[in-house]
Amino acid sequence: MRILHTADWHLGKRLDFYSRLQEQRAALREIIRIADEQVVDMVIIAGDLFDTFNPPIEATELLYSTVSKLANGGKRPVIAIAGNHDSPERVNMPDVFARTNGVIFIGNPMEIVHPFEIEDGFSILRSEGGFLEISLPTYSYPARIIHTAFANELRLKEYFGVDKQTSLQQSLQDKWHRLAEQYCDSNGVNILTTHLFMQNRNGEKLDEPEGEKPLNIGTADLVYSDAIPTAIQYTALGHLHGFQDVGSQHPAIYSSSLLRYSFSEAGHQKYVVIIDVEPGQSAHITKIPLTGGKSLDRKEFHSVATAVDWLSTHQDSLVELTMITDEFLSAADQKQLRDSHQGIIYLIPKVKSGLEANSFEHEINLNRNMNELFADYFRSKNDGQEPNQEIMDLFNEILHT
Repeated sequence: MRILHTADWHLGKRLDFYSRLQEQRAALREIIRIADEQVVDMVIIAGDLFDTFNPPIEATELLYSTVSKLANGGKRPVIAIAGNHDSPERVNMPDVFARTNGVIFIGNPMEIVHPFEIEDGFSILRSEGGFLEISLPTYSYPARIIHTAFANELRLKEYFGVDKQTSLQQSLQDKWHRLAEQYCDSNGVNILTTHLFMQNRNGEKLDEPEGEKPLNIGTADLVYSDAIPTAIQYTALGHLHGFQDVGSQHPAIYSSSLLRYSFSEAGHQKYVVIIDVEPGQSAHITKIPLTGGKSLDRKEFHSVATAVDWLSTHQDSLVELTMITDEFLSAADQKQLRDSHQGIIYLIPKVKSGLEANSFEHEINLNRNMNELFADYFRSKNDGQEPNQEIMDLFNEILHT
C-alpha cells in the first residue's frame, strides 16, 4: 500500500503583509500531480490545514478543491486532521458532504468516523473514537488509522476521560496502546497520525517553528516517540515545519510544511513523504521535494548600491534586508531599495560601528547647543547611528515651531 503524507499547509497565511495564497495554490497542484504520478492509494494531511480559526474564503475554497482532486472521485481516501491553528468545528463542518467524495475530516481527538462505503471506491469497516479501519478495493488487507487531532493538554485529557494529574505522555500512550492492542494486528497496515510536539527521547532537542503558536511550554506538552505502540508501522506527524524523523522503533515523520513560512526557514527544502508499507513489514519512506514557493533570503549589505544590484537579480524571492550603515537610512534610500524589489518584507537598519547603546552613557554637558544634545541622544537610542541631515532638519523644524 502506498500512502502520501503531508502537513502544515497553513492556507491563508501571510508573511507580514505578503499573501502566500498563489504560492500555496501552486504547491498544492504539485502535490496533486505527485499523488497521481506515484499512484498513491491514500493521503494523510497531519493538521494545520488553515493558518487561523477564521481563514479567508479563498483559503477555504482552495482546501476543498484540493482534497476533492486528491480523493479522485472517492477512489483514494484523504484523511485530514485538525492542528493547533485549526478550528475543530470548521474542520468538521463539511464532513457529511466531503465523505461522499472520499474525504474524511477529523476535527477532534476522539472523533468517530461512522462506517460508510463509496461505490467503486473504499469503505470504512470499523471505527471508534480515535480509530478507523479502511478497506481499499485493490488490497486484500485493510489499513488501520489511529488518529489524534490537536487539542490542548486539558481538553485532551477530558476527551480521553483521564485524571488531570496524569501526564500528557501517559494519557496518549495509554489511549494509543489500547487501540493498537484491540485493532492493530499483523494482518493489516497500521498507521498513527497526530498533530503535536514529539521528540525522540534520545535524540537532539528540536525547536518549534519561528512564528508558530507554541505547543511546548517547558516540557509539559512534550511527547516522546516511545509512547507510540510497537504495532504502528508509520506515524504521520504535523506541527514542525522541517522534515524530521523522531521515531524510536519505526518511522515517526514530520513531513515539513507546504512552503517556507518564516525567515528562520530560509534555505530549507520542503517535502511530501511517500510511504510503501505491507502488513507485518517495515515501512519504506521516500522524500519527494516540493519545487514551488518563493525563496526566502536573509541578506546584509553595507551600501544601497550593492543591495540594489543584488535585489535586481533576485526578483522572485522574499527578502529580509539588513542595511549596515554609518548614518540613519534616509527616506530616499529606503524608497530606492523598495522600488527595486517588490518582495522586501523587512528592511532593518543596523549601525556599522556595532556600538551598543550603553556605550553612550556619559555625563551630559548641558552647555552644548540643542543640535549636539539631540545628536547625542539619537546615537544613544539607535546603537550609535548618526542622525542624517533629514533627521536634523526635522528636529530643527520641531524645535522652532
